[in-house]
Amino acid sequence: MQSADKFAEINRALWNEKTKHHVNSDFYDMPSFLAGNTTLKDIELGLLGDVNGKSVLHLQCHFGQDTMSIARMGAAATGVDLSDEAINTATELAGDLSLNAKFICCNIYDLPQHLDEQFDVVFTTYGTIGWLPDMKKWAEIVSRYLKPGGKFVFAEFHPALWMFDNDFTHVQYSYFNKDVIIEYEQGTYADRQADMQLESVSWNHDLAEVLQSLINAGLSIEVFSEYDYSPYNCFANSIEVGPGKFQIVGMEGKLPMMYALRAVKQS
Repeated sequence: MQSADKFAEINRALWNEKTKHHVNSDFYDMPSFLAGNTTLKDIELGLLGDVNGKSVLHLQCHFGQDTMSIARMGAAATGVDLSDEAINTATELAGDLSLNAKFICCNIYDLPQHLDEQFDVVFTTYGTIGWLPDMKKWAEIVSRYLKPGGKFVFAEFHPALWMFDNDFTHVQYSYFNKDVIIEYEQGTYADRQADMQLESVSWNHDLAEVLQSLINAGLSIEVFSEYDYSPYNCFANSIEVGPGKFQIVGMEGKLPMMYALRAVKQS
């Protein structure tokens, strides 16, 4: 059996390669971001509220567009990601844009070896926890870095989505976290024609696993919502049913595609 460290290294190599294709992709629209436009969606903006003057920790930040969008809102932002390619890109961008954002490269489970402070807000969104094997350890990291009374803002693709094969033709995986999922990816969601084929390692986390882990870590969930659309056109066989709202063809309005929550660390 391969170790968690080995799985993390497989995914680090995957995301290092993805970053090279993502930075200049239409999906991430770097010209618009550099011109000052936010990359944050209405869902997480509503949950974040006013972060001016607050400290925000962004877990699994990729190459930092959302982290820097939060910094543009007046926050002191810190982003963390496994990929050194992504963190190097984020650090360079933040410097070029003179933003109050710093970045740390590590597996988030190892973050206490690199960072010793607490934040007003911990933030993580879209396609993050599926790369992590252990929700208990994840929730403990979230709690560790929140000040008492601090808020955790989380938006994620729904675990029902990850039951399907990549083309949404049949149910391939369990809704529950029963086994590690090892696949070979061709291309990437931001560029399906990208010349890359690498191994990936992921896990499906059902809602009860996620929510109970946060509760056990001392967080009180104050807002929880589910949505029948994705705000990103990142899945195969999808159709835009409204501005910035994408659903799977043949399952329009029937399939939960994402969820979001805000939780507060108990004092």
